[in-house]
Amino acid sequence: MPNTPFPSKRAPFFADIPDEKWNDWRWQFSHRLNSAEEFEQLFPLTEGERKALSQPNLFRVDITPYFASLIDPDNPLDPIRKQVIPTAGEIVPFTGMMEDSLAEDMHSPVPGLVHRYPDRVLMLITTQCACYCRYCTRSRIVGDPAQTFSSEDFEAQLNYLRQNPQVRDVLLSGGDPLTLSPRILERILRSLREIPHIEIIRIGSRVPVFMPQRVTDDLCDLLQQFHPLWLNIHVNHPNEITAELAQACDKLSRVGIPLGNQSVLLAGINDDAHLMRHLVQDLVRIRVRPYYIYQCDLVEGAGHFRTPVAKGVEIIEALRGHTSGFAVPTFVVDAPGGGGKIPVGPNYLISMSDHKIILRNFEGYITTYEEPVEYSAPDESLGAPYKPKTHIQQEGVFGLLNGENLFIKPEGFDQLRLRGGQKHRLRADDHKWKPLGIGPGNEEDKPSQDNE
Repeated sequence: MPNTPFPSKRAPFFADIPDEKWNDWRWQFSHRLNSAEEFEQLFPLTEGERKALSQPNLFRVDITPYFASLIDPDNPLDPIRKQVIPTAGEIVPFTGMMEDSLAEDMHSPVPGLVHRYPDRVLMLITTQCACYCRYCTRSRIVGDPAQTFSSEDFEAQLNYLRQNPQVRDVLLSGGDPLTLSPRILERILRSLREIPHIEIIRIGSRVPVFMPQRVTDDLCDLLQQFHPLWLNIHVNHPNEITAELAQACDKLSRVGIPLGNQSVLLAGINDDAHLMRHLVQDLVRIRVRPYYIYQCDLVEGAGHFRTPVAKGVEIIEALRGHTSGFAVPTFVVDAPGGGGKIPVGPNYLISMSDHKIILRNFEGYITTYEEPVEYSAPDESLGAPYKPKTHIQQEGVFGLLNGENLFIKPEGFDQLRLRGGQKHRLRADDHKWKPLGIGPGNEEDKPSQDNE
């Protein structure tokens, strides 16, 4: 039913816990469950779960009493249970599996700072979480006290940012930044705000989902000092949206923090189009805008969660046009090897000619759009105030469209085709392969418009 109140749950095992303790995030954090014996006080474990929990070197397990209470004790396939309770599938290797499938550590100029895109960075500031997702893309470091980032790492991150003025957007993650003490979190936020070219600070956190009690008035007062500040939460299934999460999001929204959501497409948890439509509609009810749906990464322990990429395309097909446009997230594959997020979705452009394009909508309705007979590119003065003053090395395909380059070559392309040969008279003039009027420093080479 529309606008049905979101539920609030507490497992019978915790019925005698006084409300003042239950609603205290410190109590929730210090009473996390992490052993087979503790879980079986709430629900019977399956053979596969017991096997996984007995494995040496298992990725860390911790679940807050609040989040454990959302698990249906009678359903071994419960979608919340599968996210946080390890199963035997976690210890099965699969083709393509990697420890660091996104090459984050490779693309870190200093420890914990990933600079993959031209104007923004990912800043890892803790390895601790409130609970530990079984498909975690950073399981190589998350939950391991030996991998904790030091004060020296933090200073190195800040020094890098100070020396790179092209960075305007910093995403804080980890681990989960909202598990840090208020003193440390404030120090980090203040240090970033002291760097003049940092415009936007973002926080990626699942604490409001795992432990909404952490979103106190004091935390909101702290965060609102550092606007513009954005926060993305991580909800995968409608059952995670409770009265407590709704209240936490309301508090954050009221202090001016825009909220987004990132989901991961997970087999047996949310790989259903109708379920995902329900999820995004519930998210916007609590003023959280769906941002991304991620294809599950090729990370160790996550093989049993993977779906075909086509399943994500199907879900977007079921959302676009079928619900509010601002409730439709972008489905992305975070490229193995470190290529970044690649959006994937249905194709609405059917064909085109020099004067017409053919499109289809979500219903299959096919239409044409007549292109203008005459169109002139805007005068250069329109965009001149906004054009980067220095050459950007990562223009990519846009650089081809913008006339910065004529081609993009794989590394070693020309060297391979030299075939070991030496420079000879036909190879002596490098200008043979310089396209007229294209590329940095070639303004003087552009052909004249005067036909002289």
